[in-house]
Amino acid sequence: MTEPFAFLRRGIRLPPGGWVLAAMLAFYVLAGLFGRDPWKGEDAIHINTAWQMLQGGDWLRPMLAGRPFHEPPLFYWSGAVTGFLFGGLIPAHEAIRLASGIWITLTLIGLYYAGRELYGNDSAAASPLLLAGCVGLLLHAHDAQPMLIALAAYTCGLGGLATIGRKPRLTGIFYGLSLAACLLGAGIAPTLPLLAMAPVAWWLAPDRRKGLQTLLIGLGIGALLALPWPLLLYIQYPARFHAWLATELAPLLTPFSLFGLGRFSAMLPWFAFPALPLALWTLWSKRRQLRAPSLALPLAMLLATLLLLAWAFRPRELPALLLLPSIALLATPGVLALRRGAASAFDWFAMMFFSLFVTLLWVAWSAMALGVPERLAKRVTVLRPGFVGQVDLIDVSIGVAATLWWIWLIATAPRSPYRSLTHWTMGFTTAWLAATALILPWFDYGKSYRPVAEAVARALPSDELQHCLAERGLTETQRASFDYFVNIEPVEYGSKRCDWLIVGGNSMADLRAPDGGWQKVWEGNRPGERKEKFRLYRR
Repeated sequence: MTEPFAFLRRGIRLPPGGWVLAAMLAFYVLAGLFGRDPWKGEDAIHINTAWQMLQGGDWLRPMLAGRPFHEPPLFYWSGAVTGFLFGGLIPAHEAIRLASGIWITLTLIGLYYAGRELYGNDSAAASPLLLAGCVGLLLHAHDAQPMLIALAAYTCGLGGLATIGRKPRLTGIFYGLSLAACLLGAGIAPTLPLLAMAPVAWWLAPDRRKGLQTLLIGLGIGALLALPWPLLLYIQYPARFHAWLATELAPLLTPFSLFGLGRFSAMLPWFAFPALPLALWTLWSKRRQLRAPSLALPLAMLLATLLLLAWAFRPRELPALLLLPSIALLATPGVLALRRGAASAFDWFAMMFFSLFVTLLWVAWSAMALGVPERLAKRVTVLRPGFVGQVDLIDVSIGVAATLWWIWLIATAPRSPYRSLTHWTMGFTTAWLAATALILPWFDYGKSYRPVAEAVARALPSDELQHCLAERGLTETQRASFDYFVNIEPVEYGSKRCDWLIVGGNSMADLRAPDGGWQKVWEGNRPGERKEKFRLYRR
């Protein structure tokens, strides 16, 4: 007779597979999608665009706070669909943000099959674990973010191209779907490295004649799926089409930047940790096999993507996400090839670092919710004026469960080449899950524009909410937040005569009223924000 709960003593099997691997990655995907407002930056912008599409019913032309937004539509279509399906159960912004969970799930699935095809079954689990463990992916994977579509397209495209000699039909289908998704989701520039992989895959194909046919089929499928939207946009709204095309082509008209290449390269040691050191170890240990398809394909993708970033993008974290899938694939063989001493050091570091991190999270939660330790509790209030911590039993239960899971994993994980990677990625996930349960309200209080938007709405007469409010100096994030939180769409100052004006900026000069007899009605800022301020004027 099987002893009840015997699995708790046996521990997790390594390498993880099947439902165990799926459950581990599901924790990573779901943690952080819920329980918070649209945050300043990309999250608020893309949530508002999908929300406007859902509210207005115009699925052809993305709009941001009532103004044209010249971006491809696929992410907003997916966000509007998840918002429609789940908006009655959870807040609309969380329902829209579920689209990011879907796209990052497809990314991890694609990477799993790409790793299995390139390196075999024993190495397949390492690929998604490596990507999920990358430091730079964590926050962006849980924002409303169209670039996640490009990640899904890259991993599924590489997985499809890896099968070109064994399953040519599958290659054509997945390559075509990936091209269409990348073009409709992230735009022309991010699609170029995926297109550049076609001649590489043809060269590596064992039967180049069949390989050419397969790639042509993939290009045909991609064109068939991607072209209807821009064609419909051109036919019905030619001005919007030309504005979108100009926006897409603008990055490709910039000169290649060696400085940008250096900045992106300098970003990778922390952004792609721990995948980058393992990828470098793979390239060194297998330097005599670099022409093998298992290494040549992801290496060519990495180089093509790096060159594109130096050509078409400013050095920022967001475009650097495109480098992570190929780095994770290159790092996959390095996990099993690590020497015992290096693997043990990595394992020890992961266990110590995340154990300390989770402990500090509980101390921070105690300061916010219980006021102990007192000095730290005072600091919490100074950084977020007006924040009042509360004990939420559900959040505390999630934090306790995550902590116990981490302790159990440390105590029971068997010795294996996968142990260090599993401890790193699951430690990363545990820390993130505990953070979103215990201290997310504190971050949410300071990173949302809800308090500012609601304060402006209260300062306006109730009948003015349906009338004209001009803006000067507001960013796209701020306009998106005003629209989403209080249903105000400020118009650009000077484009229309308005009796109310909202001004944003970081200096007194930015906040001055224009000439014309304006009277200040309200002034404020986000809690804890010292530089960025807002003023509301009445004519």
